[in-house]
Amino acid sequence: MSTAPNAQREDAGAASGTAAEEVSDAQGGGETVTEVTVAVPISSGGRGSALRHVRGNPLGMVGAALLLIVIVTGVFAPLLAPYPPAEVHFPIPFQKPGTVGYALGTDDLGRDILSRLLYGTRASLEVGALSVLCAVVIGVPLGLLAGYWRWLDAVLSRLVDVLLAFPFVMIAVGLTVIYGAGLTQAAIALGIAQVPLMMRVVRAETLRLRETDFVLAARTMHVGPLRILGEHILPNALGPIIVQATVIMPTAVLGEALLSFLGLGIKPPAPSLGIMLSDAQQYLMRTPWPGVFPGVALLLICLGFNLFGDALRDAIDPKTSR
Repeated sequence: MSTAPNAQREDAGAASGTAAEEVSDAQGGGETVTEVTVAVPISSGGRGSALRHVRGNPLGMVGAALLLIVIVTGVFAPLLAPYPPAEVHFPIPFQKPGTVGYALGTDDLGRDILSRLLYGTRASLEVGALSVLCAVVIGVPLGLLAGYWRWLDAVLSRLVDVLLAFPFVMIAVGLTVIYGAGLTQAAIALGIAQVPLMMRVVRAETLRLRETDFVLAARTMHVGPLRILGEHILPNALGPIIVQATVIMPTAVLGEALLSFLGLGIKPPAPSLGIMLSDAQQYLMRTPWPGVFPGVALLLICLGFNLFGDALRDAIDPKTSR
């Protein structure tokens, strides 16, 4: 009488799922049942260690602090702004910073710069978030499909190569000209312009993961391709996707400022950092502060995302994370 051996489950710490296969065969006059258990990690895990790595990175914490300040000021702009952003005060244009009632001064129409700055930051974050959402919704599925099916990769990769031949700003400007100016239109145009980069990142990660042991084991057990992509490959590719999102966000913020500066983004009198820079350019030699403050706001937003994104990339990268 033979004993049915059981393979011990691998405890990798980061493994989140297992798959089992039962094989039965008859030998001689008796029947022997053999159970084979294959450990299949569904996600790479390590989120706790990644967060600890970010907390141990001084520059990453600086970036996180900047992002926290920017997000809080943007979300609570209606509560923090002392005046409506489009309210004009014609008798008091170009008030200096520190004037009673106007902490950052006023612009050429007497509008409060602090109020417009808060609402402009809010608009920039909205455009950035919508752009990231658009790039993820379109780019991630295309990247998964291109990385898993090589015949489809040949078609999608050539299309992406054509799109990458044009600067993303040119694509965004072209789409904005076609669909018109506005916050939503600018966000969608900037998101579509970032789809090729997101797709390339997801494709590369899918090509790597499709040859790993747990994906090969799932194929051996005749698991469907869509289930493999959704349950095995996508969760393990979330790290690079999140890092790429932190790259898209500041790029979209700068893109929105550029489109608004050119008159193709958010429509006046709605506040935007790009519109504030455009309005202030002709008065820079006389009164620089209406253009300095939105420029500093753009700098802090992009610096915060870049510092936090670099720290997050180092934490997720197995070559640098601890």
